[in-house]
Amino acid sequence: MKNDKKLVSEITSMDVDFAKWYTDICKKADLIDYSSVKGCMIIRPYGYAIWENIQKILDTRFKELGHENVYMPMFIPESLLQKEKDHVEGFAPEVAWVTHGGNEELPERLCVRPTSETLFCEHYANIIRSWRDLPKLYNQWCSVVRWEKTTRPFLRSREFLWQEGHTMHATADEARAETIQMLNVYADFHEKDLAIPVIKGAKTPSDKFAGAEDTYCIEAMMHDGKALQAGTSHFFGDGFARAFDIQFTDQNNQLQYPQQTSWGVSTRMMGGIIMTHGDDNGLVLPPAIAPIQVVIVPAAMHKEGVLEANRALYDRVKAAGYRVKLDDSENSPGWKFAEYEMKGVPVRIELGPRDIEAGQCVLVTRYNMEKTVVKLDELEDALAGKMTEIRDGMYQKALENRERRTYDCTTLDEIKEVLAERGDGFVRAMWCGDEACEDRVKEVTGVGSRCVPFEQKHIADTCVCCGKPAKAMVYWGIAY
Repeated sequence: MKNDKKLVSEITSMDVDFAKWYTDICKKADLIDYSSVKGCMIIRPYGYAIWENIQKILDTRFKELGHENVYMPMFIPESLLQKEKDHVEGFAPEVAWVTHGGNEELPERLCVRPTSETLFCEHYANIIRSWRDLPKLYNQWCSVVRWEKTTRPFLRSREFLWQEGHTMHATADEARAETIQMLNVYADFHEKDLAIPVIKGAKTPSDKFAGAEDTYCIEAMMHDGKALQAGTSHFFGDGFARAFDIQFTDQNNQLQYPQQTSWGVSTRMMGGIIMTHGDDNGLVLPPAIAPIQVVIVPAAMHKEGVLEANRALYDRVKAAGYRVKLDDSENSPGWKFAEYEMKGVPVRIELGPRDIEAGQCVLVTRYNMEKTVVKLDELEDALAGKMTEIRDGMYQKALENRERRTYDCTTLDEIKEVLAERGDGFVRAMWCGDEACEDRVKEVTGVGSRCVPFEQKHIADTCVCCGKPAKAMVYWGIAY
């Protein structure tokens, strides 16, 4: 009996309402559901499978570089959090507090971790004694809580999943090298696995992480021209070490303070994947992190031999190392096509009676909906080529969007005019280094500083705001 389940519902067009389009995909692609806890989301199995693939790739790379996974408590005593003044002030507005245990009021409030620098420092103070104990290369996968006022699935939620690396080094040079190394790991992952082009650079002093000497970031552009901070890496120097009295004896038998870093990415990346690659039919997933890389949809599977042929095809694709699904349900082929397009499956294989007779199958690539007829005995090679083609094609499409929406400007009026005429995007403009000018640019034009890129371009000799000599070119934009 034919299943009467309706075809996948349409989603709002991104050109009509980008925010509604985004939340439609989050819900209809089975990535999330809303929770009774305001500002928190339920990550459904399909969404969590994407996160697991992200986690698997990054965790492997961290360990190849010598990092070890640990786990810290989720509660931080208020007195511990207060030890680093700049740090606590930076997070105070977002902290959730536990004041009671059962029916009894706690003698000291406990913070639900917004980040774990203080916990790592408390531990490091107990285990670092000598230069032989360094470096300490620790990472943890966990959830953190930040009491955001405005929330949106993956982009800003009160609890979210992430990884946070926290390392200690004997010298500032070693720590700085670690900071840049991990930023490069993030950039490489985004570009090669997520097919998202990123800009690497430093945050301006006013936008540094609380307690950091330097903060570095990767910035990505979403389909609508807005920016997304996709990952950060911080050099702390010895500020936390001094606050927590972490010292070691160096090779000259002198007491020194170790140099510290931290770095992290979160489930915010999943929002970035949606907003960079998605279209009006749903998700478009890069092969590296897709829960299903290949879906096989039989045509006329009620006919003799068709289902058996599709099952044999499934075995071959699975043996070739792909995450593959054979949909032999009673839903119509049209429903299946819409369903797996919504879920962003990179490749669909169609195999019916005529294909079997001709010794071929049809491959459909999700990112451009291109159909290719492939001989069955050449399937494995064709799939390998398609996976590379998909990743490269997705990256190029995203890069073209960024280049098309990047504008060079020399005055505040020019910034306003180009954004009004061409829409949101990145503005490249010169800056004198004065925080007052940075604030003035945002006040007048609506775009804030995103980063001071490592790859500088000379736009002009003077600051876009005050006309004084410029010190650096800055990327400006509206950010999620």
